[in-house]
Amino acid sequence: MQFDRKNYSNELLLDIYKQLLYPRLIEEKMLLLLRQGKISKWFSGIGQEAISVGVTAALNDNDWIMPLHRNLGVFTSRNMPLNKLFKQWQSSKDGYSKGRERSFHFGSKEHHICGMISHLGPQLAVADGVALAYKLKNQNNISVAFTGEGGTSEGDFHEALNVAAVWDLPVIFVIENNGYALSTPVSEQFRCFSLVDKAKGYGMEGIRIEGNNVLQVYDTIKGVRDYCIKYQKPYLIECMTFRMRGHEEASGTKYIPEELFNLWERQDPIKNYEQYLIEQTILSEQTVTDIRNELTEQIESELNKANNAKAIVPDTAEELNDIYTKPLTKLQPTPTEQHPTKELRMIDSIKQGLHQSMQKHPNLILMGQDIAEYGGAFKITEGFVEEFGKHRVRNTPICESAIIGASLGLSLEGYKSVVEMQFADFITMGFNQVVNNLAKSHYRWGQNANVVIRMPAGGGVGAGPFHSQSNEAWFTHTPGLKVVYPSSPKDAKGLLIAAINDPNPVLYFEHKALYRSISGQVPEEYYEVEIGKAAHIRTGDDVSIITYGIGVHWAMEFANKNKNISVDILDLRTLLPLDHEAIRLAVSRTGKALILHEDTLTGGIGGEIAAWIAENCFDILDAPIMRCASLDTPVPFNFELEKNFMAYSRLGECVDRLINY
Repeated sequence: MQFDRKNYSNELLLDIYKQLLYPRLIEEKMLLLLRQGKISKWFSGIGQEAISVGVTAALNDNDWIMPLHRNLGVFTSRNMPLNKLFKQWQSSKDGYSKGRERSFHFGSKEHHICGMISHLGPQLAVADGVALAYKLKNQNNISVAFTGEGGTSEGDFHEALNVAAVWDLPVIFVIENNGYALSTPVSEQFRCFSLVDKAKGYGMEGIRIEGNNVLQVYDTIKGVRDYCIKYQKPYLIECMTFRMRGHEEASGTKYIPEELFNLWERQDPIKNYEQYLIEQTILSEQTVTDIRNELTEQIESELNKANNAKAIVPDTAEELNDIYTKPLTKLQPTPTEQHPTKELRMIDSIKQGLHQSMQKHPNLILMGQDIAEYGGAFKITEGFVEEFGKHRVRNTPICESAIIGASLGLSLEGYKSVVEMQFADFITMGFNQVVNNLAKSHYRWGQNANVVIRMPAGGGVGAGPFHSQSNEAWFTHTPGLKVVYPSSPKDAKGLLIAAINDPNPVLYFEHKALYRSISGQVPEEYYEVEIGKAAHIRTGDDVSIITYGIGVHWAMEFANKNKNISVDILDLRTLLPLDHEAIRLAVSRTGKALILHEDTLTGGIGGEIAAWIAENCFDILDAPIMRCASLDTPVPFNFELEKNFMAYSRLGECVDRLINY
């Protein structure tokens, strides 16, 4: 292994040595604790320390890093208190995730380290979002995302690199090629000669380096960082290394040929660098011993502090309260009747709410396919790019996962974002980012995701199975998300503004069939409709219809056509969190509850609402709870088939059964 010190001082070279040795000594202690049963799991980075340490040492402290399982050197080089890291690994409440996460599945905004999730790939897109924030601020920083060679097979890898290239983002993607994804060798993962060759396909520069040579890693990152800032371009670096232990300790290494261990043992990053410093007379045998003893004593001292941590006593209220970030601003109330209003269609009220929010928040970024000059599939953002510029109204490649991941990255740097799905159906391509990254980040490590995803949803427009789904129930099952679904122009504007102001991830459903078919008086002012509060639409004595979205209009139409039935209508407006008190009051007004939604029956949110009513309102029920939903089939394309599919075709029958019970 050849080292080139260039013009680096003895002090810097010695400091890098200490940073390199420290995580190795910590790991050796952790493996002992693992055997003693004092920790439950460990992903070893022994033999790969030069990459984490070299990368982190070459960055500014406020450059965000998106590390993975084997990057202990990132955390230690950012000087995170070791006793708190020990507490994290021991699942203590005083760790970085209050005992809610494992090993390295946590982050720290103070140290500019983003918490990973188990899925390989999503971190890469988050780095795009952070780099975009730096670019928007004209700030001379970069972001760095780590991935393994196995992770390069994920679609997220392609999407993140493509977005970084298309948007000219200052981000470095680091591949730690250690030869194996768990037990699968690289020969069974890809056919290209070198992973860095992939850079050419995205129009970016790349380099393959010796990952066990800490000075080569350090020098490369220093130079590439300068390049990314100067030219506002991304860069791909493949670091060749080897995993000296199992994927995690329980998996072992029997599948790896012994000769590989012998080969890579001679490439040990610490032994080789240590010998080089001795040859350079920067270290001596005695100095090495002294440093090791000093660091070992430090590790033992920090471990003793961690061992004094109190055992976790579960607090249910605290657990539930930590699902969401608390809003920092007061609600902008809905104007009174004396304030000016204007008759607007649903689509126009959404546009007005989005437009006023763009004026209100200079840090609000819109992202989506065709939303700039074209104005979006439904023309809601038409004219926005002329007023706010392409830096804030951003056309995206067709890559839902990367854009949703980037929205979290923007949030790390204090930006708000609204991501438009062309159709709610396409959210499946970014599902992981929504339910695992956005939804769980605050609960896991205290980082909010100030993101709204606009979801044009629903049928009735003859669009077939993949442009008509009502998929809101997919997300009401996920703690950490908020789900809203307005039925009127007034609520559409107020709920959208509230969603943008809310520091939590919000899925904002807007029914396509209502865009141009309904209108109403909408206050011209900037205002919010409170998320989590239902609206009592109509008072009745015979039956309570609990619904939302287009279901409100179906219920109103039914009530207007059937004057002999006194119908009470509750518009939920928010599906997560539900307004349980409003639901209770609705049931109490008639004693008969019908839950109506366009979504299919099985697994729809109507089942959850019915269960809650049965458990909490049984004593005020005069009949069984009934549900009226669409057929348990995909949404058909033919108009007559679609009409038959829709819940509305069975609404009268359902009400009759309930009334006559």
